[in-house]
Amino acid sequence: MVENVYDLVIVGGGAAGLMAAAWITEHYKNIPEKPSVLLLEKMYRPGRKLNITGKGRCNITNTRMWDEFSVHIHPNKQFFKNAFYGFSSHDTMDFFTGLGLALSVERGQRVFPKSMRAMDVTDALVDTIRSGRIVEMKTDSTVETIAKEENFIVKYGGGHTVLSKRLLIATGGLSYPSTGSSGDGYAMAISVGHSIVSCRPSLTALIPSGYTEADGSLSSLAKSLSGLQLKNVSVSLMVNGNIVQEEFGDLDFTTSGLEGSLGFRISRKAVEALDFGQKVAVVIDLKPALSVQQIQQRIKREAAIGNNTVKYLVSRLLPAKLVNPFLLLNKQLVRVSSAEAAEQLPQLLKNFRFNILSYVGFERCVVTNGGVSLKEISQKTMESKIVEGLYFAGEVLDLDGDTGGYNLQIAFSTAVLAVQSALQQTL
Repeated sequence: MVENVYDLVIVGGGAAGLMAAAWITEHYKNIPEKPSVLLLEKMYRPGRKLNITGKGRCNITNTRMWDEFSVHIHPNKQFFKNAFYGFSSHDTMDFFTGLGLALSVERGQRVFPKSMRAMDVTDALVDTIRSGRIVEMKTDSTVETIAKEENFIVKYGGGHTVLSKRLLIATGGLSYPSTGSSGDGYAMAISVGHSIVSCRPSLTALIPSGYTEADGSLSSLAKSLSGLQLKNVSVSLMVNGNIVQEEFGDLDFTTSGLEGSLGFRISRKAVEALDFGQKVAVVIDLKPALSVQQIQQRIKREAAIGNNTVKYLVSRLLPAKLVNPFLLLNKQLVRVSSAEAAEQLPQLLKNFRFNILSYVGFERCVVTNGGVSLKEISQKTMESKIVEGLYFAGEVLDLDGDTGGYNLQIAFSTAVLAVQSALQQTL
C-alpha cells in the first residue's frame, strides 16, 4: 500500500543527504509553494560518519579557488566543475555561518567549525531540517528496493512504500561501514541499470613490510615508529621501481602504518598498484631542504665537535624517536667504519625507504575510490543519463578528493546541484 507521494525522496542522511535537505529547507522557507520531500536514513541517528571526520573536528571545506582546488579531485576534476561553481567552498562557509555555526580557517586553508567539534556541524544541519519542517526526515529506515515506473517506488523500513517524482541517492560509499556506509547505494544503482567502477579504500594507512609479526601483532619496528610525526619531508611513491607521485608535507607513523596528510595523499595510487600485484615502495627524503653535499658538510662539523660514532651522527640529524628505527632499517651502517658511514648517510637520509606490503581496508579508510560511473551522470545536473529523475550526490559517485576538506565539499556541491535540478523539474 502506497503511503504518500513526494516531489523528492533523498536516500541517505550523511554529509550529502543532510546538505541536500538543509539547503531545501533554507531555500524554500520564505517561498509559499514548498516541495514535499522525504529523507530516509538507515541508522538511528543521521550524520554518524560526519561526526568522526577530521579526527572528530570535521574539515568542512578548503578555501582554495578552482584552479588549486581541482588538482585534488579524482578521477575527473572536470566532472565536478559545474557543481563547484554552483556551490563553492565559500558558498559552503556562508551557508554554515548562516546557520549560526562559527568557522575557523586553519593551516593549508582548511576550514573547521570554530568549536573543533564535528558534532556541531551535524547538529547545525539536522536542527535546520527538523525546525524548518519542510523536509520530513525518518531515521532507522533502511531502503530495501527502488523501482521506476511513472514515479519511483521506494520500499523501506520493513513494509513501508512511498512514491516519488524524483529520487536522490546519497548513501555514501564503503568507508567506515560501522557508520552505515555499506554500499547500499551501489546495489540500488545497479538495480536500475547503472554500472559501478571498482571500489577501493582511499585516504588510508599504508602498511610497510616488517610492520607486523606472523601472528598479526605489531613488530618492534612498528612499536618504535608509532607516534612519530615527520614534518616538512618529501615523499616519493614508487611503483615497480618508477616514481609515480611526489608530495611534500607531514607524514605520520601510527600502529596502522603510514598516515598523515602525505600518507593519505599517496594511498590512492598505492592501493590501486597493490591490488594489481605491483611492487610498491615509499621513499622519504628526511632532509629535503639540504643537498647531499650540505649534509656531508654538517656531518663533518658534528664529527669535529663531538664523537664520530654512527649513532651519534644520526642522532644529530634526526628526531630522537627515529634514530633507532633508522639504524634498524640501515643495518649496513653498523658494519662499516664511521668514515664510511658518514659517506653513506647523506644518501640514506634522502632515500629512507619502506617497501609497502598492504593497506588498511574499508573498515578505517576515509573515503571510497570508485562508485557509480561518472559516464552515466550529467555533470550539469547530477541526473542519471539512464533513468530520468534519478540523481546522485556524494561518495556514492566515482568521485573523491585528497585529504584537506575536499571530500566534504564534493558531497555538499553535488548535493546542492542535484536538489536544485530535481526540484526545478518537479515544481
